[in-house]
Amino acid sequence: MTPQEMETRIVRYGDLRPCKTAFIDAHTPGSDQKENFTIIGGGVSESPDQHVHISIPHGFNIGAAGQPPKCRNSLHDHRTAEAFFVLSGRWRFFWGRWGDAGEVILEPGDIFNIPTGVFRGFENIGTDYGMIMAILGGDDAGGGVMWAPQVIEDASAHGLVLAETGRLYDSNKGEHLPEGVSPMPLMSETELAKRGEPSTADVLPNHVARYLDLVAYADRAPVTVIGESGVLRDKPGFEVDFMTRASASKDPQTSSNPTVLMPVTGHWSVSWEGGAATLAPGDTMSVPENLPYTATPSMTGEAALYRVVATGDPAGPTWQG
Repeated sequence: MTPQEMETRIVRYGDLRPCKTAFIDAHTPGSDQKENFTIIGGGVSESPDQHVHISIPHGFNIGAAGQPPKCRNSLHDHRTAEAFFVLSGRWRFFWGRWGDAGEVILEPGDIFNIPTGVFRGFENIGTDYGMIMAILGGDDAGGGVMWAPQVIEDASAHGLVLAETGRLYDSNKGEHLPEGVSPMPLMSETELAKRGEPSTADVLPNHVARYLDLVAYADRAPVTVIGESGVLRDKPGFEVDFMTRASASKDPQTSSNPTVLMPVTGHWSVSWEGGAATLAPGDTMSVPENLPYTATPSMTGEAALYRVVATGDPAGPTWQG
């Protein structure tokens, strides 16, 4: 594969194209400054304005959310796995029917494999614009987003209506639901009663891994962070590994599924027969299936990278063995 061909599978941080109207809370005060990015796969955006950088099916989706300080992403859930790692900033994740069942603060490099069946939200509590990178199970990302009822009601008061088809309509732009199409129904009390309300103590041990701990674990070999035998034991349809300068290998690696490389710190040189590329934090690279490659730090200093590969497991509710 030539460098020019491979470049079409690399999304540079500086080339990311944001969508500010991706979801139903785009006009809600406190959430109206967020930016959403769909990097690999169709994602779960409710807006036709969302740009997809790489549409090749991988068995999972890669996205990102960028938010200024004090900006919040409203309470929602997915039918498949959702994991985040912090690229920059300081973030508070919260969950539960009203967002008060539990919370955790994440710093750069930390990763959170959020339990399914639980409403979750997050906000930038740092002092600068921050970015979190997201991994969603399945090629169709579970068929959309399920919102807490109060989110839909708040959005309607600010001109945004979500149709039962999953598409947003903005009355501020003169848009209206098409004839024969109804608004997305609110969850019933019976459905809401099935949502999880785990405490922080329930969530932290099995769903959160800290960057500095992962650096220690990966001192000799890459460590599986999310997977059947991972630090966070799960089978969400993909596996997430973590490597550092100490555990990067010059021996070629390969997989029968596409591999996604996402640097957290440092610059990384990725080489394959036919070319090479350098990745920086915030870049995302999709390595084709069955293509041998090497990934090693290209400069001195701290260097760490997340690697994501589909496993073929059903991208359903979070599994705990």
